[in-house]
Amino acid sequence: MCIERCPRGSAGSCAEKGLKRYLAAQLTQYQLGYEALCEEVSDSVSWRLFCRVPFGERVPHPSTLEKITSRCGQAAVDQLNDVLLKKGHEDKLVKLEKVRVDTTVVPANVKYPTDSGLLAKGVSRLVVLAGRLKAMGFAPRTKLRDRRRSMASRAHAIATWLRRRSGEAKEEVLAITEEMTRIAEATLADARAVAASSARGLRRQGEAASGKAKATLEELKETAALLDMVVSQARRRIAGDMPEGSERIVSLHDIDARPIKKGRLGKPVEFGRKAQVADNSDGVVVDYEVFQGNPPDAPQLPRSVARMKERFGQVPRRVAADHGYGEAPVYKELEDLGVKKVAIPKKGKLSQARKKVESAKGFRDLVKWRTGSEGRIAVLKHRYGWARSLMDGTPGAATWCGWGIFAHNSVKLAHLLAERDGEPKPPCATKARRKRDGLPGAGPPGGPPSAAVAA
Repeated sequence: MCIERCPRGSAGSCAEKGLKRYLAAQLTQYQLGYEALCEEVSDSVSWRLFCRVPFGERVPHPSTLEKITSRCGQAAVDQLNDVLLKKGHEDKLVKLEKVRVDTTVVPANVKYPTDSGLLAKGVSRLVVLAGRLKAMGFAPRTKLRDRRRSMASRAHAIATWLRRRSGEAKEEVLAITEEMTRIAEATLADARAVAASSARGLRRQGEAASGKAKATLEELKETAALLDMVVSQARRRIAGDMPEGSERIVSLHDIDARPIKKGRLGKPVEFGRKAQVADNSDGVVVDYEVFQGNPPDAPQLPRSVARMKERFGQVPRRVAADHGYGEAPVYKELEDLGVKKVAIPKKGKLSQARKKVESAKGFRDLVKWRTGSEGRIAVLKHRYGWARSLMDGTPGAATWCGWGIFAHNSVKLAHLLAERDGEPKPPCATKARRKRDGLPGAGPPGGPPSAAVAA
């Protein structure tokens, strides 16, 4: 085991590397947070061996994993996925006979956003940040009124009125929101005065000024600017004007998240980012991309196929997608790239020639096979972290989704390799395996992580 091989004095770094190795599969597949992951590793002998944490050594703090995850950003995760797919293609495990493409929404780590809720959170955040600056000795004579209680009482009143579901309730909610915007504007004025006074104090201190004070002041300014945007957004709503989804602020900590409509019955509007997934006949994800907002589907398909050509040196022979991609330029671009057959139902009224093409058996078989992409997306959401991104910002969400794809493809390729070599198929993530591995809700920690995850 690695415990005997670790050079003297490098146990800590080896442990961090082991946890980093385990993070991609364990965090995304089993939905363990950083704290829960460290607890499971520290309590289990088999997991310590797998993660290369020597006996008697402390498991690294959860903040270490957070730093490792942020250090291995989007570019690093993309390279890991590229290397894994190229290796699988060289070993004839990744096939490009046919590929299906679909999009989904990766929700951000936010609650259902309302203007009143964002106003209340923004005011609370400004009061906290300004209070920190005052506690450091800055802006001693600048007044800052704590209006958090006023905002909380009005937010509670809005919740009470919304339960009535009447026209009168809507008018009352708008009136209360108007009061909250005025309170937010007053808090903004106070916070900016504190920021100006603190900036003067920092300039007087010069090089002796603390980094913590500078960071707090910068965060105060950023929060004030963001709250100002929320106030403008709320005033537009009060006036009866609905802000564009591409411009609407839905979170104070994840400012890139946007409302996205995908037509789901249970969730007509989701808040996060759109993602595109392309998988082959074996279920291996051969390409993915995370977008900010809700761009149109059609232009993304040729870009995806071009990346496959660059990655594998060839394009899929057959490509299937839903009618959201069915635009004339898409067919032409895919043909120019070298795709032999494209099965995308065309939008609008069909000509007789087009009806004949879409009624052909080969076309219909590809369209039916494409519906399985919904199942692939469901697997990514339920087992590999795509149900909610716990990293903020579009680059953070792309990094989070990339770790999920890396874990998913590692398991898939392990299954394909075992099947090709005639070995027993690695077990799937069933209840029995969760109980054996000692995962949350399945009893105390038991055996080591499965061979599929280890691969």
